[in-house]
Amino acid sequence: MPQPFWEVHEGEGPFLLLVHGFLSSRSQWLSNLKALQQHCQPVVMELYGHGRSPSPNEPGAYHAAAYVEAMDAIRSKLGTKRWYLCGYSLGAALTIRYAITFPDRVVGHIFTNSASAFAAPETIRSWTENGATSANNLRHGGAKAIERIPVHPRHARRLPPRIYNALVADSKLLDVEGIANTLEHTMPGLSVRHELHLNSRPALLVCGRFETAFQPHREFAEKKMPHLTVRETDTGHAVNMQGADIFNAAIETFVQSTS
Repeated sequence: MPQPFWEVHEGEGPFLLLVHGFLSSRSQWLSNLKALQQHCQPVVMELYGHGRSPSPNEPGAYHAAAYVEAMDAIRSKLGTKRWYLCGYSLGAALTIRYAITFPDRVVGHIFTNSASAFAAPETIRSWTENGATSANNLRHGGAKAIERIPVHPRHARRLPPRIYNALVADSKLLDVEGIANTLEHTMPGLSVRHELHLNSRPALLVCGRFETAFQPHREFAEKKMPHLTVRETDTGHAVNMQGADIFNAAIETFVQSTS
């Protein structure tokens, strides 16, 4: 089975896997890498159908459990027994699941606002029932249909120009089949809402407080997720891009306090 694209940015300290969100790419970390390299070694991974990653034909490759195995294969190739994880939005659902699945291989994990990670049963049911239809509509509509998705980078209005331009450029690499398979086979299995109580590793939520729709999820996580610390930022959903300095400092403090 093809593996997702990943690359290491050499730095000081432990490895830190960075996993982006839906329709994003490695470019979303441009304002974070230099700072993170001072206290860790960032490992940037791209989701299937995104950026430089392939789009496997096997539906099973897109399942959350398969992503967890793919991430662990990266860890094994790096030759490290334990590392840090950081997930953004959809990526956060995957990194939290990894931390719950392989706690002995995680020093600590960081995540940002993620509706998919905390999706309630009715939302999951909707994704499951409508996933195939949404995927087929996307296949029929092609690249133009991807561009119409509200979270496509071209619709972003509050990103620094450098990151906005890089994400829009990378959006031309989005593969229709890969994105369709993500809708159909990844989304329905993302939620870790009812598994949060199993978390046994130090966790940090860097939360954008201006995304009001996420605040109930934040409150749920604070009640149900052991070992969780919340760092609030004056940002919306794009926490690490809109508030890079605060995000970078929060990770630095977290790594120093847990390594």
